[in-house]
Amino acid sequence: MGEDLKNYSALGYAYLGDAVYERYIREYIMESRGNMPVEKYHAVATHFVCAAAQAKAIEALMDGLSEEEEGVYRRGRNAKAHAAPKSSSPGEYRKATGFEALIGYLSINGRDERATELMKAAVDILDKREDQ
Repeated sequence: MGEDLKNYSALGYAYLGDAVYERYIREYIMESRGNMPVEKYHAVATHFVCAAAQAKAIEALMDGLSEEEEGVYRRGRNAKAHAAPKSSSPGEYRKATGFEALIGYLSINGRDERATELMKAAVDILDKREDQ
């Protein structure tokens, strides 16, 4: 990438982070749950990727973020995004956007190990199999 990676918009980072996190979750579900119908994969994935879940995860992860990571998260959270989906509150949607921006920022800056560490921690927070 020719452009300075710190100059992408927060929503650009969130766009990438959404895809990175979605892939992580899909791989996690397939590895941890085994073979099942695609509809079941989707239902389980929704538990992890919905805005409410991402908001819950980032709230729990905040104390472990560096100053730089907190700044990226805040930029994503405060970015002017489209209206929140009906399945989440505007606050949850903003927090989820911040989480996705952080994952995208880490990923595009070659810090995949840290992104994976945060995604694993999010999954550990959210994985309550008895609810699924």
